[in-house]
Amino acid sequence: MAYKIVTAQCTVCGACEFECPNAAIKFKNETYIIDPDMCTECEGKFDNPQCAEICPVPATCIPA
Repeated sequence: MAYKIVTAQCTVCGACEFECPNAAIKFKNETYIIDPDMCTECEGKFDNPQCAEICPVPATCIPA
């Protein structure tokens, strides 16, 4: 499974892009998206997905 960004809640702060160890988060069409083929939910690297940990808006980075 992968995570996704709820674009309606995203403030486009960019914090998640730099925290992703897989470079799965990209800025596209004036918002951030997570490439599901690259997202591993940080498994094997961190206990929790880093996008969800760093995001200042609760429930914006969620399981897809």
